[in-house]
Amino acid sequence: MSGSVLAACLWAVAATVIAMLPTRDHHWRAAYVLIMAGIPILGWVTYQNGPWAGMIVLAAGASILRWPLVYLWRWLRRKAAG
Repeated sequence: MSGSVLAACLWAVAATVIAMLPTRDHHWRAAYVLIMAGIPILGWVTYQNGPWAGMIVLAAGASILRWPLVYLWRWLRRKAAG
């Protein structure tokens, strides 16, 4: 297993552990940190293992961070609607 895939697996484990902890802000600060850490890891996985592995890691990350994506999608639709 390459270092990039190992880092992606550790990121997923950390995200799961963070999701189990209680927070007052409904995990939004943790989500921002996970996004900032996940983007370079995603690029590293894609660079080392190719686009298919990158797409798998992207799908895994999107399933973990689905609510930030839902809110982003809603915000983009509002902006497009005017």
